[in-house]
Amino acid sequence: MSLESPPEGWGRPAVATRSGCPRVGGCNETRMLEKLPQCGQAFADMMHTVDVWKWCHLSEFIVYYQSFTNCTEVETNVVGCYWPNPLAQGFITGIHRQFFSNCTVDRAQWEDPPDEVLIPLIVVPVLLTVAMAGLVVWRSKRAGQLL
Repeated sequence: MSLESPPEGWGRPAVATRSGCPRVGGCNETRMLEKLPQCGQAFADMMHTVDVWKWCHLSEFIVYYQSFTNCTEVETNVVGCYWPNPLAQGFITGIHRQFFSNCTVDRAQWEDPPDEVLIPLIVVPVLLTVAMAGLVVWRSKRAGQLL
């Protein structure tokens, strides 16, 4: 084996085929962007069988979403691209905006604790700070007397 020329295929990205065997080549982003909308359309068709008010409940469409994810992964790999990649993620994000933009996460609403808890949490550190400062001052005045 010569050090001057690497074996055939080295230095070029491997591309997966439908059989799962890698082939030598590069990522065909144009072809990927042509194929991904097919996955999106299939997902849209499946989602339209689900009531719109159930679109925020993952358990109602998880099988469809898994199928969509698998489709994007396979189609991305077929054209020699890694999955996920920025272009595929951008496409998937677009699908999320289309179907899940009205889904919000319930956020916890914070509120102050009751006064019975809050007042001691404020007063105790303030009193300890004043007491420690007083102790330092008193001790510094007596420093000459103790030695």
